[in-house]
Amino acid sequence: MTNTTAAQPVHGYSDLHRLMSLMTGDEKHGPAATSTLDALWVLYDRVLRVSPATVDAPDRDRLLLSKGHGPMAYYAVLAARGFFGEELLPGFGSYDSPLGHHPDRLLVPGAEIGSGSLGHGLPLAVGSALGLRAQGLTDPRVWVLTGDAELDEGSNHEAIAYAGPARLEQLHTLVIDNASASHARPGGIAARFEAAGWSVLVVDGRDHEALYDAFTAPHPGRPHAVIARVTPKR
Repeated sequence: MTNTTAAQPVHGYSDLHRLMSLMTGDEKHGPAATSTLDALWVLYDRVLRVSPATVDAPDRDRLLLSKGHGPMAYYAVLAARGFFGEELLPGFGSYDSPLGHHPDRLLVPGAEIGSGSLGHGLPLAVGSALGLRAQGLTDPRVWVLTGDAELDEGSNHEAIAYAGPARLEQLHTLVIDNASASHARPGGIAARFEAAGWSVLVVDGRDHEALYDAFTAPHPGRPHAVIARVTPKR
Protein backbone atom coordinates (compact mmCIF):
# COMPACT_ATOMS: atom_id res chain seq x y z
CA MET A 1 0.00 0.00 0.00
CA THR A 2 1.39 3.39 -0.91
CA ASN A 3 1.33 6.08 1.73
CA THR A 4 -1.94 7.93 1.09
CA THR A 5 -2.06 9.58 4.49
CA ALA A 6 -2.99 13.24 4.13
CA ALA A 7 -0.33 15.90 4.41
CA GLN A 8 -0.51 18.54 7.10
CA PRO A 9 -4.01 20.04 7.13
CA VAL A 10 -4.62 23.58 5.99
CA HIS A 11 -6.61 24.16 9.18
CA GLY A 12 -7.03 22.44 12.54
CA TYR A 13 -10.02 21.34 14.57
CA SER A 14 -10.23 24.73 16.26
CA ASP A 15 -10.95 26.29 12.86
CA LEU A 16 -13.93 24.10 12.00
CA HIS A 17 -16.63 26.22 13.62
CA ARG A 18 -15.26 29.31 11.86
CA LEU A 19 -15.32 27.44 8.56
CA MET A 20 -18.89 26.31 9.20
CA SER A 21 -19.91 29.87 10.02
CA LEU A 22 -18.88 30.93 6.51
CA MET A 23 -21.70 28.83 5.09
CA THR A 24 -24.64 31.17 5.42
CA GLY A 25 -26.96 29.51 2.91
CA ASP A 26 -30.42 28.29 3.88
CA GLU A 27 -29.45 25.12 5.75
CA LYS A 28 -32.48 23.30 7.13
CA HIS A 29 -30.46 20.52 8.72
CA GLY A 30 -28.12 22.37 11.10
CA PRO A 31 -28.31 19.77 13.89
CA ALA A 32 -27.60 17.03 11.36
CA ALA A 33 -24.44 18.85 10.36
CA THR A 34 -23.10 19.53 13.83
CA SER A 35 -23.76 15.96 14.97
CA THR A 36 -21.24 14.64 12.45
CA LEU A 37 -18.48 17.20 12.96
CA ASP A 38 -16.30 15.45 15.55
CA ALA A 39 -16.50 12.01 13.98
CA LEU A 40 -15.69 13.35 10.53
CA TRP A 41 -12.72 15.29 11.87
CA VAL A 42 -11.20 12.28 13.62
CA LEU A 43 -11.64 10.17 10.50
CA TYR A 44 -10.01 12.65 8.14
CA ASP A 45 -7.36 13.83 10.60
CA ARG A 46 -6.19 10.50 12.01
CA VAL A 47 -7.70 7.50 10.27
CA LEU A 48 -8.46 7.78 6.55
CA ARG A 49 -5.56 7.17 4.20
CA VAL A 50 -6.52 9.68 1.55
CA SER A 51 -5.37 13.18 0.69
CA PRO A 52 -6.07 15.83 -1.96
CA ALA A 53 -3.21 14.32 -3.96
CA THR A 54 -4.57 10.77 -3.83
CA VAL A 55 -8.32 11.16 -4.36
CA ASP A 56 -8.08 8.94 -7.46
CA ALA A 57 -5.49 6.46 -6.18
CA PRO A 58 -6.78 2.87 -6.39
CA ASP A 59 -5.38 2.06 -2.95
CA ARG A 60 -6.91 5.05 -1.15
CA ASP A 61 -9.38 4.69 1.70
CA ARG A 62 -12.91 5.71 0.78
CA LEU A 63 -15.53 7.55 2.81
CA LEU A 64 -19.06 7.44 1.44
CA LEU A 65 -21.31 10.09 2.97
CA SER A 66 -24.73 8.45 3.01
CA LYS A 67 -26.06 11.00 5.53
CA GLY A 68 -25.92 13.61 2.80
CA HIS A 69 -28.37 16.13 4.22
CA GLY A 70 -26.79 18.79 6.39
CA PRO A 71 -23.32 18.55 4.75
CA MET A 72 -21.86 21.70 6.33
CA ALA A 73 -19.55 19.77 8.65
CA TYR A 74 -18.43 17.56 5.77
CA TYR A 75 -17.56 20.59 3.64
CA ALA A 76 -15.77 22.27 6.55
CA VAL A 77 -13.64 19.20 7.19
CA LEU A 78 -12.79 18.77 3.50
CA ALA A 79 -11.76 22.42 3.33
CA ALA A 80 -9.71 22.08 6.51
CA ARG A 81 -7.89 19.10 4.98
CA GLY A 82 -7.13 21.03 1.81
CA PHE A 83 -9.43 19.23 -0.65
CA PHE A 84 -10.70 22.65 -1.76
CA GLY A 85 -10.21 26.25 -0.68
CA GLU A 86 -12.30 27.87 2.02
CA GLU A 87 -13.29 30.59 -0.45
CA LEU A 88 -15.93 28.17 -1.75
CA LEU A 89 -17.70 27.93 1.60
CA PRO A 90 -19.60 31.28 1.59
CA GLY A 91 -21.36 30.23 -1.60
CA PHE A 92 -22.82 27.11 0.02
CA GLY A 93 -26.26 26.30 -1.33
CA SER A 94 -26.27 29.04 -3.96
CA TYR A 95 -27.22 28.42 -7.57
CA ASP A 96 -23.71 28.38 -9.02
CA SER A 97 -21.85 26.85 -6.07
CA PRO A 98 -20.37 23.34 -6.26
CA LEU A 99 -21.30 22.96 -2.58
CA GLY A 100 -24.95 22.02 -2.73
CA HIS A 101 -27.36 21.01 0.02
CA HIS A 102 -26.47 17.44 -0.89
CA PRO A 103 -22.91 16.67 -2.05
CA ASP A 104 -22.32 15.91 -5.72
CA ARG A 105 -19.30 13.71 -6.38
CA LEU A 106 -18.78 15.37 -9.76
CA LEU A 107 -18.53 18.83 -8.18
CA VAL A 108 -17.04 18.36 -4.70
CA PRO A 109 -13.35 17.38 -4.58
CA GLY A 110 -12.93 14.36 -2.32
CA ALA A 111 -16.58 13.26 -2.40
CA GLU A 112 -16.91 9.57 -3.29
CA ILE A 113 -20.66 9.51 -3.99
CA GLY A 114 -23.53 11.85 -4.66
CA SER A 115 -25.91 11.61 -1.72
CA GLY A 116 -29.35 12.84 -0.88
CA SER A 117 -31.90 10.08 -1.05
CA LEU A 118 -31.29 8.19 2.19
CA GLY A 119 -30.57 4.48 2.28
CA HIS A 120 -28.12 4.18 -0.60
CA GLY A 121 -24.75 4.72 1.04
CA LEU A 122 -24.39 1.45 2.92
CA PRO A 123 -25.39 -0.73 -0.08
CA LEU A 124 -22.93 1.26 -2.22
CA ALA A 125 -20.23 0.70 0.40
CA VAL A 126 -20.91 -3.05 0.31
CA GLY A 127 -20.50 -2.96 -3.45
CA SER A 128 -17.29 -0.93 -3.15
CA ALA A 129 -15.81 -3.45 -0.72
CA LEU A 130 -16.78 -6.33 -2.99
CA GLY A 131 -15.26 -4.53 -5.98
CA LEU A 132 -11.97 -3.95 -4.16
CA ARG A 133 -11.89 -7.60 -3.11
CA ALA A 134 -12.50 -8.72 -6.70
CA GLN A 135 -9.56 -6.59 -7.85
CA GLY A 136 -7.28 -8.02 -5.20
CA LEU A 137 -7.04 -4.65 -3.43
CA THR A 138 -7.17 -5.79 0.18
CA ASP A 139 -5.60 -2.77 1.91
CA PRO A 140 -8.04 0.06 1.14
CA ARG A 141 -10.76 0.50 3.70
CA VAL A 142 -14.31 1.54 2.85
CA TRP A 143 -16.15 3.75 5.33
CA VAL A 144 -19.75 4.87 5.13
CA LEU A 145 -21.36 7.48 7.39
CA THR A 146 -25.06 6.96 8.02
CA GLY A 147 -27.66 8.39 10.36
CA ASP A 148 -29.72 6.44 12.87
CA ALA A 149 -33.04 7.25 11.19
CA GLU A 150 -31.61 6.25 7.82
CA LEU A 151 -31.30 2.67 9.08
CA ASP A 152 -35.10 2.40 8.83
CA GLU A 153 -34.60 2.05 5.07
CA GLY A 154 -34.98 -1.53 3.83
CA SER A 155 -31.91 -1.31 1.60
CA ASN A 156 -29.78 -0.86 4.70
CA HIS A 157 -31.32 -3.93 6.37
CA GLU A 158 -30.30 -5.99 3.35
CA ALA A 159 -26.78 -4.53 3.24
CA ILE A 160 -26.21 -5.22 6.94
CA ALA A 161 -27.53 -8.77 6.59
CA TYR A 162 -25.29 -9.46 3.59
CA ALA A 163 -22.01 -7.93 4.75
CA GLY A 164 -21.58 -10.00 7.91
CA PRO A 165 -21.80 -13.46 6.34
CA ALA A 166 -19.75 -12.18 3.38
CA ARG A 167 -16.97 -11.34 5.89
CA LEU A 168 -16.36 -7.91 4.37
CA GLU A 169 -13.51 -6.94 6.68
CA GLN A 170 -12.71 -3.85 4.60
CA LEU A 171 -16.16 -2.40 5.28
CA HIS A 172 -16.71 0.08 8.13
CA THR A 173 -19.97 1.80 9.03
CA LEU A 174 -20.16 4.89 11.20
CA VAL A 175 -23.68 5.48 12.50
CA ILE A 176 -24.37 8.92 13.95
CA ASP A 177 -27.04 8.24 16.58
CA ASN A 178 -28.65 11.55 17.48
CA ALA A 179 -31.93 9.90 18.54
CA SER A 180 -33.75 11.02 15.41
CA ALA A 181 -35.09 7.61 14.37
CA SER A 182 -38.86 7.17 14.51
CA HIS A 183 -38.81 3.45 15.20
CA ALA A 184 -35.78 3.06 17.44
CA ARG A 185 -35.39 1.10 20.66
CA PRO A 186 -32.50 1.40 23.14
CA GLY A 187 -29.52 -0.62 21.94
CA GLY A 188 -31.35 -1.59 18.78
CA ILE A 189 -28.76 -0.28 16.35
CA ALA A 190 -25.87 -2.21 17.88
CA ALA A 191 -27.99 -5.34 18.25
CA ARG A 192 -28.94 -5.27 14.57
CA PHE A 193 -25.31 -5.22 13.45
CA GLU A 194 -24.24 -7.79 16.01
CA ALA A 195 -26.97 -10.20 14.92
CA ALA A 196 -25.63 -10.03 11.37
CA GLY A 197 -22.10 -10.92 12.45
CA TRP A 198 -20.52 -7.48 12.55
CA SER A 199 -17.95 -6.18 15.02
CA VAL A 200 -19.67 -3.34 16.91
CA LEU A 201 -18.56 -0.59 19.29
CA VAL A 202 -20.71 2.17 20.83
CA VAL A 203 -18.98 5.42 21.77
CA ASP A 204 -19.54 9.06 22.70
CA GLY A 205 -19.66 10.85 19.36
CA ARG A 206 -17.95 13.96 20.78
CA ASP A 207 -15.00 12.13 22.42
CA HIS A 208 -12.12 12.19 19.94
CA GLU A 209 -9.98 9.58 21.68
CA ALA A 210 -12.92 7.21 22.10
CA LEU A 211 -13.80 7.68 18.43
CA TYR A 212 -10.23 7.04 17.33
CA ASP A 213 -9.96 3.88 19.43
CA ALA A 214 -13.25 2.60 18.04
CA PHE A 215 -12.33 3.46 14.44
CA THR A 216 -9.00 1.62 14.69
CA ALA A 217 -10.11 -1.40 16.74
CA PRO A 218 -9.17 -4.73 15.08
CA HIS A 219 -12.01 -6.83 13.67
CA PRO A 220 -10.48 -9.73 11.72
CA GLY A 221 -12.83 -11.39 9.30
CA ARG A 222 -15.80 -9.13 10.07
CA PRO A 223 -17.15 -5.77 8.94
CA HIS A 224 -17.02 -3.13 11.65
CA ALA A 225 -19.71 -0.72 12.90
CA VAL A 226 -19.13 2.26 15.19
CA ILE A 227 -22.25 3.72 16.77
CA ALA A 228 -21.48 7.33 17.76
CA ARG A 229 -24.06 8.73 20.16
CA VAL A 230 -24.45 12.50 20.13
CA THR A 231 -26.74 15.18 21.47
CA PRO A 232 -27.13 17.69 18.65
CA LYS A 233 -25.81 21.20 19.27
CA ARG A 234 -28.46 23.70 18.31
